[in-house]
Amino acid sequence: MAEQTVTSPIGWAKAACESLMDRYAPEELPPAWRWHYHQGVFLCGMEMVWEHDRDQRYDDYIKRYVDKLVDAEGNFAFARDELDAIQPGLLLFRLDERGGGSDKRYRVAAKKLRALFHTLNRTSEGGFWHKDKYAYNMWLDGLYMGGVFALKYANAYGDDGLRELVLQQEALMRQHMKDEDTGLLYHAWDESRAMPWADPVTGRSPEFWGRSLGWYVLALAQFLDELPESDAGWETLAGELASVVAALVRYQDAESGLWYQVVDKGHLADNWLETSCSSLFVYGIAKAYKRGLIGEEGLQAARRGYAGLAAVMETDETGRFVMPNICIGTSAGDYENYVTRPTSSNDLHGVGAFVMASVEMEGLV
Repeated sequence: MAEQTVTSPIGWAKAACESLMDRYAPEELPPAWRWHYHQGVFLCGMEMVWEHDRDQRYDDYIKRYVDKLVDAEGNFAFARDELDAIQPGLLLFRLDERGGGSDKRYRVAAKKLRALFHTLNRTSEGGFWHKDKYAYNMWLDGLYMGGVFALKYANAYGDDGLRELVLQQEALMRQHMKDEDTGLLYHAWDESRAMPWADPVTGRSPEFWGRSLGWYVLALAQFLDELPESDAGWETLAGELASVVAALVRYQDAESGLWYQVVDKGHLADNWLETSCSSLFVYGIAKAYKRGLIGEEGLQAARRGYAGLAAVMETDETGRFVMPNICIGTSAGDYENYVTRPTSSNDLHGVGAFVMASVEMEGLV
């Protein structure tokens, strides 16, 4: 493995962005020509890097992705029938604002994504099914995939009812998926109790999967950015973010600073340290610390986590950044389901999570 010469978190963020920019045209980010959260998470991380130093190349790269997948009339030439397809809509707001509304495609496209909230299936209490093929299932992942977009849309275009919708979704997840003993949340909940993993009494899935918890933490942290502190739900969300990151700190691996694929079972020999969830946790802990929601112990945990991430990053034969040990996407299931999942390198939602963590840790290490 070639030696990395990066010396700062923002340097790591740029190295990660540069590696993928060098490999792929924006529309070819894998899987190519797809409007989905894999690309969206990475490009949202890149947007944070652009906000840090205004490098025009990053802005151009993001805009090309959107413009290749959304036509001049704001049409999407692909399916967008699930929460996962809403997440890259986060890229539309700045493009619309930057152009002063002169290019209508971005606002029209955002309006079409917003309309999905009217058509997606829901539980009896109003919780969104994560996907149609997982009937009556709520997954932690979905709170980030749709929720941050909804709040940004409300702020940009005055659709205030979306704030109540987002708070409802988070409250339902907390009600049905939070374990009071550990302070963690289970990956999924099945209202119908029909899934093979569903507890027949609670409907919960049986394990605390790292990346799903990471999406939940990311959602909470960014909700606080989008909601005014005077909003009735802000204090509840702030308290929940403080609670869940404090719980995560208790499960941080002492030697590596990282977190396990199944968060609370690091003592089992077949469990393994996973980089995308570790990145999302570092991001959330750093955000909570900056808001004064947690103290010095949290800052030290974020520093240990970030140092652990930096220590495992690799380079390829050309010296380009490589992020290893990223769990590929997975549905809810039992312990074996998670620990036997394959890993990949430079998977987009893993790299995106690391870029976000890097930007947030700049100035904290």
